[in-house]
Amino acid sequence: MHFIVRTLKALLICGLIINLVFLSDAQACSRALHASYTEDVTPTYAVTGRSMDWYEDIKSNLWMFPAGMERDGVVGNNSVEWKSKYGSVIAAAYDTATVDGLNEKGLMANMLFLAEADFGDRDTSREGISWSAYTQYILDNFATVQEAVSALENDELQVVPSTLPSDSGISHPATVHFSISDPLGDSAIFEHVEGKLVIHHGKEFVVMTNSPIYDEQIALNAYWESVGGEAMLPGTGRAADRYVRASYYLKNLPTPESDRETVANVMSVIRNVSAPFQPLTDPEEPNIASTMWRTAANHLSKVYYFESTLSPNIIWVELTEDDLKEGAPVKKLELSGNYDLVGNVTGDFIEAEAFKFTGPCDEGIPVEDLPSFCLVR
Repeated sequence: MHFIVRTLKALLICGLIINLVFLSDAQACSRALHASYTEDVTPTYAVTGRSMDWYEDIKSNLWMFPAGMERDGVVGNNSVEWKSKYGSVIAAAYDTATVDGLNEKGLMANMLFLAEADFGDRDTSREGISWSAYTQYILDNFATVQEAVSALENDELQVVPSTLPSDSGISHPATVHFSISDPLGDSAIFEHVEGKLVIHHGKEFVVMTNSPIYDEQIALNAYWESVGGEAMLPGTGRAADRYVRASYYLKNLPTPESDRETVANVMSVIRNVSAPFQPLTDPEEPNIASTMWRTAANHLSKVYYFESTLSPNIIWVELTEDDLKEGAPVKKLELSGNYDLVGNVTGDFIEAEAFKFTGPCDEGIPVEDLPSFCLVR
């Protein structure tokens, strides 16, 4: 009788796990932080890598943004305004949103898709910022994860969604979440659930994918840890499976003896959870998407790496004081269609006018289609 009860319980648990895994969307992207410390908690290495998966080319280019830039949250009424304290190198989507980047202090910020994200109705009593500018806001204003968490955990700055850019004509809501990591090996995950900001902050939160919400990702991973990675690992491209594989391989990486080996460790994990090109990708199902590119940031040496799936080469940018100091020009490196670049491309950027962040109050939207909060302040 006890055996039957235990068996039924096991089946129920497995059924719950399987239900969560197969009903959760896998909408693109994975992120992993590889870091270690000496006995006095000084980091010996800290590198974060991520993949960008989507159903179409998001025409990413790299940008150098110096300190001292005047910014606006582009959400109309009570939109936040700020002047950037720190310069950064970022990867853009369609040259309308910052989706990834590293600032001069070694803080990295990543934007990933999350189908369950819910930013709530616009509350104009709070300052607002478009989803497209939030990653840049973090890079512009904070040197460490702790600084960002302390400043944003009160949820006084509201992230405002709008439709994601697309060349296909297929509209998707900007349901996203964010991760940040720094030279101390610190990490935080920012999610908006039922209109409220939820932060997971700590050096243990080293892996992040997409659906389900992060609390459920942790629970799923706990189940697979009990199974044991050497016995079996989930192998599909679904977000929950990618989370488990990234967690397992990250924990079993060898100790690196150089920056080169540290970056290689991280990229080996990110490549493992990347998705191959899928020619039948359906724009209506971004959860079945190809990996477009991968990035890695060495938090200590301030080097930002970029690898396009369409290129056999990795390129990298060394963040320098002269390029990012206040008064320096905005610069751009055209990557879309330019797949023959290789190695250090720090000197290949050219001066350019900064792109404008997209948002619900974009110019060109008919007045009758604008939300009520898009009023002149």
